[in-house]
Amino acid sequence: MGRPAGRKIYAHAKLRRLRRERGMNQVELAHALGLSTSYLNQIEHSRRPLTAPVLLRIAEVFGVDPEFFSEAGEERLATDLRAALGDEACGSPVPGDEIADVARDHPEVARALVALHQRYRDASERVVALASPEDTAGLLPAEPHDEVRDFFYAHHNHFAALETEAEQTAGALGLGRVGRAADALTGRLATRHGIKVLQAGPERSADARRFDPDSGLLLLSPWLNEGQRAFQLATQFALLEQGPLLTGLVDAADLSSPQAEGLARIGLANYFAGALLMPYTAFHAAAERLRYDIELLQARFGVGFETVCHRLSTLQRTGNRGVPFSFLRADRAGNISKRQSATDFHFSRLGGTCPLWTVYEAFSSPGRILTQVAEMPDGKKYFWIARTVTRGGFGHHAPRADFAVALGCELRHTPRLVYAEGIALHDAHATTPIGLGCRICERRDCAQRARPPAGGILSVDPDLRTHVPYPVIADR
Repeated sequence: MGRPAGRKIYAHAKLRRLRRERGMNQVELAHALGLSTSYLNQIEHSRRPLTAPVLLRIAEVFGVDPEFFSEAGEERLATDLRAALGDEACGSPVPGDEIADVARDHPEVARALVALHQRYRDASERVVALASPEDTAGLLPAEPHDEVRDFFYAHHNHFAALETEAEQTAGALGLGRVGRAADALTGRLATRHGIKVLQAGPERSADARRFDPDSGLLLLSPWLNEGQRAFQLATQFALLEQGPLLTGLVDAADLSSPQAEGLARIGLANYFAGALLMPYTAFHAAAERLRYDIELLQARFGVGFETVCHRLSTLQRTGNRGVPFSFLRADRAGNISKRQSATDFHFSRLGGTCPLWTVYEAFSSPGRILTQVAEMPDGKKYFWIARTVTRGGFGHHAPRADFAVALGCELRHTPRLVYAEGIALHDAHATTPIGLGCRICERRDCAQRARPPAGGILSVDPDLRTHVPYPVIADR
């Protein structure tokens, strides 16, 4: 299950929830598991960890994947709770170990606190909007993009139903060879849907894809390369042929607005497009064989750097998992426009991200792949790969944008990565300490700090100048 050797698993809260959902008492569950009631009681009160045989038996009895008991979800929840309780409006800071205890032992309470804090932030933003003389639009709606990101995040950026359907469709269409996907998809759209694919004029270069259902015309930008063209065709294919599947997934997400539902549908169609062009079994095998060399995977499947990175973050099929990556895309100002994760790495959405993160350094070396060993305040280490990408059309006036994309995984997975060769992975001097964002970062010695830490009492001394911005003398 991908856990470090010797790491004990305490999953009492999850086990209690499963038992109560099935309407079982401790005696009944102990009998089903072949355990004594007292032993089960000790497990449910964290006095005994789950052993591997007991874990597999529980998974069998309840019909869940053993990964259900992974600590990744607890760590994500603890990060969200830490961010919420680190807000200046919450008063005195809560110790990190107590936050971890709440996330582990009382996850529903933790989720309620996170949701309550999010509603507080939304309300605060609306008050500011109403008070601003420049704003005439009234109340600001909740951000649908954040809601959709949370939807993908909750699924660990993996949708088994989409993977299965995309892989079967790819086989039926014969999409295994580079350079043939666009032709095959163009033919399918024509024969099954009566759609004619045309190249748009240069003056419409801002639109990568535009479909007119009334005329049956699908216009693609003339500036798309072969891989981009195939991806846009595959996305339109998904919207046309996988409607019921997409609708079912969106409905199950219980999103709060039509805008969020529409964005989720587009995101799922894009997911299907990537899975269609890079079918799971073939792509996973190639990734392992090539040691996750992104550029070689680009050449093998005929798609772009960012598309490969995004696809690598989805390889979490039960029984055939790839490296559990986090995938992010950021701009020069530090805004994260894409954030998908198959692991527990999670930056706070409040207060910005860490300026020491290599994703921002990538802008100083356009087109080069940079690597970084980064350590979080809790001591967990991650390996990061980052590179810039440019999006947009051609011509002097064509809109374009520069982004940095990054892939990260826990350090224990680096033997599978070509990018880790020759790097002193375990040398403390080669490790960069980063945090969750300046406002809630526990590091007090960071020279790059951009905001004072929440809950700390600032040291204000006119006779002292340190290299650390916003020095703190004590916690509140």
